[in-house]
Amino acid sequence: MTISTFKIANKLITGDGATSELRNETARLGITKPLIVTDHIIQQTGMLDQIQEKLEGLTVGVFLGVKPEPEFFVVEECRQMFRDGGHDGLIAIGGGSAIDTAKAVSAYAKYEGALTDLVGTDKVGEKGYPLIAIPTTAGTGSEVTNISILSDKKEQVKKGVVSDYLLPDVAIVSPEMTLTMPAGVTAASGIDALVHAIEAYISVHASPITDALAIGAMKMIAVNLPKAYANPSNVEAREQMATASLMAGMAFGNAGVGAVHALAYPLGGRFNIPHGVSNALLLPYVMEWNKIACLERFRDIAEALGEKVDDTTDNEAAEKAIKAMSRLCKAVRIPDSLKAFGIEESDLDGMAEDASKIDRLLKNNPRLLHKADILAIYQAAYKGGESHALEK
Repeated sequence: MTISTFKIANKLITGDGATSELRNETARLGITKPLIVTDHIIQQTGMLDQIQEKLEGLTVGVFLGVKPEPEFFVVEECRQMFRDGGHDGLIAIGGGSAIDTAKAVSAYAKYEGALTDLVGTDKVGEKGYPLIAIPTTAGTGSEVTNISILSDKKEQVKKGVVSDYLLPDVAIVSPEMTLTMPAGVTAASGIDALVHAIEAYISVHASPITDALAIGAMKMIAVNLPKAYANPSNVEAREQMATASLMAGMAFGNAGVGAVHALAYPLGGRFNIPHGVSNALLLPYVMEWNKIACLERFRDIAEALGEKVDDTTDNEAAEKAIKAMSRLCKAVRIPDSLKAFGIEESDLDGMAEDASKIDRLLKNNPRLLHKADILAIYQAAYKGGESHALEK
């Protein structure tokens, strides 16, 4: 029997209006002077004001310096504000960038060395300051995972601080916090959640628990992402997507993600392509590569995405899964070619070299990849369109 562990945020609070519990949770955690970690966009939507109203009676600071694909200096600046203000806890409001920044600050604020010392797995030596995560996108799952992803612009790669000490103390997942998401963010974050579910399901570290969460998330996303994209005020679809993202986060937070994420990292590091978009763009091409290693799992994925797989071979069912994924990406207008982002064919070799070094993720993948294999996937994604076929 394979031994597995399952870890998530210490407490989950979900459902429409769940943010009403925020004040109770700050009291339970002993937070009297929280620092809210967010960005100017969240401030402009009015969501920051809504959260601050729920913190009446507390001395609240606000860090608005979060940026997409946050760099190390953002964490440095946030920690400085945290320390200078004498804060005793953090409340992250936003997508993965805000939550990842807050997770890193939670640990780094207690550490006297360099932030780069904490990069890697289990380099954080103790529990950091209390952290409450409130996602405003339905995609990253960062509110229930133990990793903070930061961009190293000098090396043009993304790096992870990975430690169970980074798991938030509370995750508050409430659909009303996602209602102001633009259509493009809804699409990219929703497909990102689907990537998390699919990669967790085919991971070599999958378990019955992560399988159930991953399949459940796939079913919910296939039905509700088009609805949330087409009608942003559809609260029911938003709630379903928020829950699906949470479930996918719990799945990949334990089973891990694989080649899609590994290949996506250079797109963010080198070309500043948003994480959700790069994952979504690469997924069909990586699925084509992976299918031979786990055809029966691809049959399950096809069925979860609404495909009829009775009276089909496993290979036919796997093809249906890939086509269903491609159709969903097209429906929410995810670009299907690297060329759409100004990437040149001459860039692909360097990207493949970078991705081949991300062993932390590649080791979870069901099929082994060498640099030449990664380059072939990039080349297929560069051509785009229906060119998902790769040499086996």
